[in-house]
Amino acid sequence: MKKILWPLAFFLTIPVIAMAGEKAAEITITTNKEAIDLLQVNLNYVWTLIAACLVFFMQAGFAMVESGFTRAKSAVNIMMKNLMDFSIGSVAFWAIGFGIMFGSTKTGWFGTDGFFLSGWSGPEGDQWVLAFWMFQCVFAATAATIVSGAVAERTKFTGYLIYSFFVCAFIYPVFGSWAWGSLLNGGGWLEGMGFIDFAGSTVVHSIGGWAALAGAIVLGPRLGKYGKKGEVRAIPGHNIPMAAIGVFILWLGWFGFNPGSTTTGDSSIAMIFVTTNLSAALGSIFAMFTSWIMFKKPDIGMSLNGALAGLVGITAGCANVSPTSAVIIGAISGVLVVFSVVIIDKIHIDDPVGAISVHGVCGAWGTLAAGLFNMGGTSAKIITTQLVGIGAAFVWSFGVAFILFKVIDMTIGLRVSREDEIMGVDIVEHGAHAYNDFQTLN
Repeated sequence: MKKILWPLAFFLTIPVIAMAGEKAAEITITTNKEAIDLLQVNLNYVWTLIAACLVFFMQAGFAMVESGFTRAKSAVNIMMKNLMDFSIGSVAFWAIGFGIMFGSTKTGWFGTDGFFLSGWSGPEGDQWVLAFWMFQCVFAATAATIVSGAVAERTKFTGYLIYSFFVCAFIYPVFGSWAWGSLLNGGGWLEGMGFIDFAGSTVVHSIGGWAALAGAIVLGPRLGKYGKKGEVRAIPGHNIPMAAIGVFILWLGWFGFNPGSTTTGDSSIAMIFVTTNLSAALGSIFAMFTSWIMFKKPDIGMSLNGALAGLVGITAGCANVSPTSAVIIGAISGVLVVFSVVIIDKIHIDDPVGAISVHGVCGAWGTLAAGLFNMGGTSAKIITTQLVGIGAAFVWSFGVAFILFKVIDMTIGLRVSREDEIMGVDIVEHGAHAYNDFQTLN
């Protein structure tokens, strides 16, 4: 009897063992999936913060471009403004701007909570709000520092500090809430329409560019920029190699700006790297050839700004246009920036570094191009939405910045005196020379 029962018992236990094995496999698979998910979350943190570091490094690029394209007697002032853009901007965005931009809203116009990073639940809670804040903070500082070059060499430092605070606390965050609010707790009216601006051709660059236009108009041109008959006089920058290094730094930083806007460490960033690089390259090439035809020489300043124009132009559509489309977008950006710089000069708006053309004009073009070349297809509705976003950005940023600059001008004063401008804002505003023992009167 025992000889019969043992084999029978063995065969009866096989299904039980098999079921136990399947259960163990399920547990292992579940555990592995959780581990993979956790790894992805951690990778998202690391990638987002590395990208934030790259975008922060763009502050150095902007400082060098603006300083190189202006005169030696203004270099200290340029560096101080860029330093304060990030320092004051960080505080303003922490206290006010972040809540306006990403706080919860019932209207779609601006956020109403999250001020002073109150959305952070402490060390034991979700830390994503901190990583997200850091990435968005460097974007806010970028929008502010775009203005620095356009108002260079004739602005009072105190007046500029007030502007820098307001752009990071209010001007940039309000429009940002319209277009990007749902990235955290908000939801803006513009993104509800389907507005496409992945990394900020309009949200960051045009907002900064149109504010720069307002500042340049309120300030007026530098002394000697235009002759008695209206002729345009060139005021060469003092250090073109510095400006060129600044552009290379900005190009590098843009690999954090655009791919970093995924806030996700996965394969999606590969195409964004490619579209970003191709557009910058074509922008530089086409700006060079355009200036060569117009001025009979390949102009270094235009070629450098062409690279930046290509970078700004692709920023809106970097994730939703093909590499071939990026080539077209960059090429048009390079041509557009040259004509824009010339036209703005002819209408006597003095922009020493071409910030209005690079960021305002090419930002608008890039936002339109994101709809025109959308890989998912385009339509009249998409194009109309893009144009609404472009128009809203201009009306908001230019309008509010113009009022702000006017108020500053009528109260504490915005522009230095004629004598101080001739002497140079470095010595007048900061009591220092950028190049001690090598300072000249120009």
